[in-house]
Amino acid sequence: MDIWSKKKRSEVMSRIRSKNTKPEIFVRSMIHNMGYRFRIHRRDLPGCPDLVFPKYRSIIFVQGCFWHLHKGCRDGTIPKTDHEKWKAKLERNVMRDKQNFKKLKDMGWKVLVIWECEVEKKIDKVEKKVRKFLTN
Repeated sequence: MDIWSKKKRSEVMSRIRSKNTKPEIFVRSMIHNMGYRFRIHRRDLPGCPDLVFPKYRSIIFVQGCFWHLHKGCRDGTIPKTDHEKWKAKLERNVMRDKQNFKKLKDMGWKVLVIWECEVEKKIDKVEKKVRKFLTN
């Protein structure tokens, strides 16, 4: 059973964005301060990547743990309420991600995923991860 009414749940869900999320903006700011320049949300690439580094042929996705079922993360679980609906929806997201990553790699792009929980808890590791990714 949901803790909120249908109206309240609808209001909460309508405020969830797919672009310019807080973790994404934080990562963009961090990478910009590191001296790297990039493009955002290039619609001509599969998956409309969050950050695109044409000079390095590299792409970074900043993904929400819930929406992309981050394995091993507390937030990357399927809700118990309306389980089958959520399972189908979230697993479609994961499959679409895999397809987009494969297409990008086939096009010659390197792909890195940064998870929301990493941004919230391990930002120093995220910076090292990005630096290593862009220098290799």
